[in-house]
Amino acid sequence: MKIKFLGGADVVGRMGMLIHHKDADLLFEYGMRPAKPPQYPMASPPVDYAFLSHCHLDHSGMIPWLCGKYDTEVAATPSTISVAKILLADSLKVAEAEGYPRPFDPVDIRTAMMNFTPMNFGETVDVAGFEVEMHSAGHVPGAAMYELRGDEVTVFTGDLNNRNTQLVWGAHAVKCDNLIVEATYAGRRHPSRQKTERQLLDKIDEVVKRGGKAIIPCFAVGRTQEVMLILRDKGYDMWVDGMGRTVTSLYLDQPEYLRSEKHLRVAKKRIKEVRTPAGRNMAMKGEVIVTTGGMLDGGPVVRYLQNVKDDRKSAVLLTGYQVEGSNGRQLIDSGTVDILGVKERIKCEVQKFDLSAHSDHDELVSFIRACGPKNVVLCHSDNRELLAKDLESEFNVFLPKSGEQIEI
Repeated sequence: MKIKFLGGADVVGRMGMLIHHKDADLLFEYGMRPAKPPQYPMASPPVDYAFLSHCHLDHSGMIPWLCGKYDTEVAATPSTISVAKILLADSLKVAEAEGYPRPFDPVDIRTAMMNFTPMNFGETVDVAGFEVEMHSAGHVPGAAMYELRGDEVTVFTGDLNNRNTQLVWGAHAVKCDNLIVEATYAGRRHPSRQKTERQLLDKIDEVVKRGGKAIIPCFAVGRTQEVMLILRDKGYDMWVDGMGRTVTSLYLDQPEYLRSEKHLRVAKKRIKEVRTPAGRNMAMKGEVIVTTGGMLDGGPVVRYLQNVKDDRKSAVLLTGYQVEGSNGRQLIDSGTVDILGVKERIKCEVQKFDLSAHSDHDELVSFIRACGPKNVVLCHSDNRELLAKDLESEFNVFLPKSGEQIEI
C-alpha cells in the first residue's frame, strides 16, 4: 500500500491523502486552509473513490473542485454532508468578500452534493480491495474515521477526540496493523475538561455580576453547540447569533450523532436566537452572547466587539484556537483587533479557555497504544516530532511530507 499526502502532512489544514492499493486510488479528505490568502493542497489526480471524515473546511473545502473536475463519488455521514453544504457555500462568499480567486463555483458545490454517498457508523463499503468500515472519531457530530480491511487492517482517523464532551462521545480505539493519525496537539496537554467548563461558568458569573456582557466567539460547527450545552442550566439573558444557529438545527435533525439530543434541545430552547437586526439590538442588551466567528475575522461578533470594546466590565471569552494572522490571535498578542479596516484597542477583559475537540498528546499516545499497530503515520501537525519521540521505541513511525510517497 502506497500513501501520498497532497497536503496536511506537516501542517494543520488543507488535508488530502492518497492511498494506492491493488491498482486503485482512494482519496481521504480534500480540504483548504482558510487563511489570508487561502491555502490549498496539491492537485489531486482522478481517484476511484473518496472518503471525507468531517465537514470542517480544512478537510472538506476542496471537495467541490474534486467532484466538478472528476465527478468523484464521496462517502461521508449524513451529518457531515448537510453541514458541509453550508460551509462550502459560505467559503465562496468569504472569497468574494475578501477578493480572493474562487477555486470552484456553485455548480461544483451542487455536483458535490449529488456525488456524496451517505454512510453511517458501522456500515461498510467494498472498494479498491478493501472492506471499508466507518467508525465515530468523536471530533464533532458525524465525524468519522475509516477502517480499511484487506491483507492488513489500516485505520485513518481524520480529526480525533477520544475524550467525551458535552456534545459527542469520545472515539474508541480500533485494532489495526497500520494507523494514520492526526497529531494536531502533539507536545501539548489539555487541562481538565470539567475544570475548564467550571472556570468558564465562573468567569461568566463574575462578568454578569459586575454589570458587563460576556461575549463568547465560537466556531459555528461544534463549538457553538458545546458552549450552549455548558450554558444550558444558567438563568441569564442568553443569546446565540450566526451560522451556529443553523448548524444546531441540522444536528437536531440527525440526533443519532449527538451525546444527548435532549440536552441540546433544552439548550436551544433556553438560549434565545438572533434572527433579525432588531434581535441583534436586543441581544446587545442581554448578558451572554454566543456568536460566530470564532477567530473574530467576520460575522456577527464584529458588531458585538464594537459594542463592548471600551467597556471594562464586559469580557471577550475565547473558546477556540486562534490561527496566526487572525483577529483573535492579534487580540491575544497585542490587545487589538481590526474592525472595518481600523485597528481598535480592546479595553474590556479578554480570556481564553481550552475547549478543544482534538485529543491532546497523552490522549493520542493512549489511543495509538490501544490500537496496537505495527506502523504509525503521523499527519495534520506542525509539531509531530514530539509525538514521534514518545512512540518510536514501540512502533514504526512515519513522518511523511506533502508530495512524498511512502510504502507500508
